[in-house]
Amino acid sequence: MKGTIRASWHPEMTTETATSSYWLNWRVLLCSIWLLGSMIIASFLVSKYEGINRRSSRNDRLGRETGAENEPGILHEDEIWRPCLKGMHPLWLLGFRVVSFLVLLFLLIINAIFDGGSIFYYYTQWTFTLVTVYFGLGSVLSTYGCYVHRNKVVGDRADIEMVDAGQGNLTNGEALTAAKDSSSRNQQFQDRQIAGFWGYIFQIIFQINAGAVMLTDCVFWFMIVPFLETTTRNYDLNFFMVNMHSVNIIFLLGDAALNSLRFPWFRIAYFILWTSFYVVFQWILHACISIWWPYPFLDLSASLAPLWYSAVATMHFPCYGVFVLVVKMKYFVLSRYFPESYYQ
Repeated sequence: MKGTIRASWHPEMTTETATSSYWLNWRVLLCSIWLLGSMIIASFLVSKYEGINRRSSRNDRLGRETGAENEPGILHEDEIWRPCLKGMHPLWLLGFRVVSFLVLLFLLIINAIFDGGSIFYYYTQWTFTLVTVYFGLGSVLSTYGCYVHRNKVVGDRADIEMVDAGQGNLTNGEALTAAKDSSSRNQQFQDRQIAGFWGYIFQIIFQINAGAVMLTDCVFWFMIVPFLETTTRNYDLNFFMVNMHSVNIIFLLGDAALNSLRFPWFRIAYFILWTSFYVVFQWILHACISIWWPYPFLDLSASLAPLWYSAVATMHFPCYGVFVLVVKMKYFVLSRYFPESYYQ
């Protein structure tokens, strides 16, 4: 197996899955209750806190209502494309996202060419593809942000030159009035607009990826690899398997360090829904076709299946929580070393 490019291992099919006896038992019932319950709770959190749903009832898109700034679901348009430091040009974040997108897209295409479309049978490839989409969409939004930033800089310079040019021809009272008018125009320009549809989609994808990447990499390196090394002879990690479970988290952490996106806890609901949709997809597929499970712990014929499902479900919280701590640590470092130059 050493030296091969294709995936060196996949689980063997232990039992027929496209039969009624496989699905009509207490294990499936218990796992279904847990899965459905998780999806209901996650949907409730989204409906209660998500700004993209709540903002439709507002008359003003500028978010100036009382308490709007502190709502966990609010996302401002400039948070999508601006870096976390005020002195850093948005081009830096744009460049990072473009490079990340091209590298991830290249790895995904090469992996699909050599291993075939069956790679998308795995949760890892679902997540890797979503990370690639995140950087692709981020590149487009950052390009727009650079355009907005350039227009703002040009407008500020024009206002300053206009005030300076007319200062000598005005009395003190007139100069004060002109300065106030200029300040008022700048304040109106600086009013932070609430993000649009694609901005919220981008934020949601970011927080899904944060949890899903941590989950896939932890499950792979701490559960699957040790299992394979002890049960499979001559097992060898190939280039694609290592990269699929390392490059994604590196790029995502890099983006998290540079961007100024919020990271509210309630959006763990999207992470839970993402995993739930994958499990539902696998159940439907196996109910129609008898095929091996991509991960052994998904096999519902095992007597410990409910325990495995609950264990993986529980892992969502520490995996998501680790990324929350990373973001909090970033802002702690910024507040300590760059107290005047970071966006809070």
